[in-house]
Amino acid sequence: MYSIGDLSRRTGVKVPTIRYYEQMGLIDAPDRSEGNQRRYERSDLDRLAFIRHARDLGFPIEAIRELLALGRHPDEPCERADEIAAAQLGEVREKIARLRKLEHELERIVTHCGAHSVGDCYVIRALSDHGLCDHEH
Repeated sequence: MYSIGDLSRRTGVKVPTIRYYEQMGLIDAPDRSEGNQRRYERSDLDRLAFIRHARDLGFPIEAIRELLALGRHPDEPCERADEIAAAQLGEVREKIARLRKLEHELERIVTHCGAHSVGDCYVIRALSDHGLCDHEH
């Protein structure tokens, strides 16, 4: 049996996050000791490690919930799990594309700045020029 602190230390998941996962139904509410402490089993530790890894990969809670449900049926085909992972891969690729655009814009701004005063600073001018959306003018 593990305490919530043990689970936290072993998985790197903070105690409030473990409680949140319980509230979200990702982890079953554990039995309590006579002193009213949560007592977790090895299966809870394994499940939390699964959730942590999935969160590290950026999977949203609902996708994790579905993957956990699929994991209860080891003999079923894995097409749905593949679809969930492929959707997450697509999200990651979109984020990478957005980050590359951001990188190029920041690089453009930084490389154009050679001014010696804030009044002539290209970084300040570039940020000022893009600060408002058209509907805010």
